[in-house]
Amino acid sequence: MQDIAIILVRTWHPGNIGSAARAMKNMGLTKLRLVAPHFGIDDQAQSMAAGAIDILEQVEVFDTLQEAIADRQTVIGTSARIRGQRVPQLNPKQAANTALEQAPAAIVFGGERSGLTNEDLALCHFQVAIDGNPDYPVLNLAQAVQILCYELFNAQQTSPDFDRQEDPYPLVKELEVFYQRLEGALAETDYMKGHERDEILKQRLRQYFRRSRPTRRELSLLQGVVSALTEK
Repeated sequence: MQDIAIILVRTWHPGNIGSAARAMKNMGLTKLRLVAPHFGIDDQAQSMAAGAIDILEQVEVFDTLQEAIADRQTVIGTSARIRGQRVPQLNPKQAANTALEQAPAAIVFGGERSGLTNEDLALCHFQVAIDGNPDYPVLNLAQAVQILCYELFNAQQTSPDFDRQEDPYPLVKELEVFYQRLEGALAETDYMKGHERDEILKQRLRQYFRRSRPTRRELSLLQGVVSALTEK
C-alpha cells in the first residue's frame, strides 16, 4: 500500500483535501500528492482531516501531472464518463488489483469542477469509473477517493501477496526519456515536417507506447534501436 500514491489535480476546496487524507488513512494509504491546487492546505483542510494530519504534513505538491507521476509505473485516471481517449477501462475492483500488481502506481482524481481533462487522461494507462445512478453519476471528490481506497484495502486484505512481474514496466520518467530520444531521432531524419504534424505524431506515438506498454527490458531494446538509428 505504501507504493500507491493518491493524486488530486487542481482541487478547489481545501476541505476535500483534508477529507481525502482522512479516507486514505482509514484504509492504510499515506502518499498524497497535489497538482496545482487552487488553494493550499489551511485550517479547513486540517479540520476535515481529523486524525490524518500526518498525511497532510507529508503532502507533495507539483506544478504538473507529468511531474507528479514521473516515478510511477502505472497511472490510473478516474472519470465519471467514458472519454474519447483510447484508454483501457477498469471498474474500481479491477483498478485496485491493477494498482497493487503494477506498483509503484498512482490513482489520479480531477478537480471538483470539471474532473480530469483529456490531456490528463492521455497520461494515464487506465481509466476507472465508479458506477452510480445514471441520472446523477457525480460523486464528491472525497467520496470517490474513499471508494477507491476501500477497494485497495480490500484487495490487499484478500490477496496480500501480489505477484510482481519478473520484467516490470518502466517508470513514467524512463518512458519520457525514450520519447524525447525517439522524437529527436525522427526530427533529425526530417520525418516530422511542419508544427501541426509534428505535434500530432508525437501524441500518437506516445499513445501507442502507453497503450502497448513495453516492459523495462523491451524499452532497453527500443533505446538500443534509437541509438543505432542516431549513429547512422
